Amino acid sequence: MDERYEPATTDVVRDEGVTIEFHDGYVAQFDLMTLRLLCPCATCRGLRDQGEVGWPRPGSPTPLRIDDAEFHGAWGLTITWNDGHSTGIYPFESLRQWHQGGSAAGG
Repeated sequence: MDERYEPATTDVVRDEGVTIEFHDGYVAQFDLMTLRLLCPCATCRGLRDQGEVGWPRPGSPTPLRIDDAEFHGAWGLTITWNDGHSTGIYPFESLRQWHQGGSAAGG
């Protein structure tokens, strides 16, 4: 894996967001809303493709919060949200590209 996409540290603050420091020193910080709206799962991507938002959905709890976060192998982060949604895998490469101004659509 390219060092630019390898996290050295990952800090998850459940009611604020995620900060990733990559091995080359680059730091990417994401607030909760940005991460939830960028969810890369098929359902959320499908909703965005139809011009809808993945969150909030009818009945979504507020405020938004991360219930759990785990590494998915060495290449990504899975997040379980307080609305029960947990199918998105956030690849570290995509997170860095989104933070640097690349595609915000998750594709």
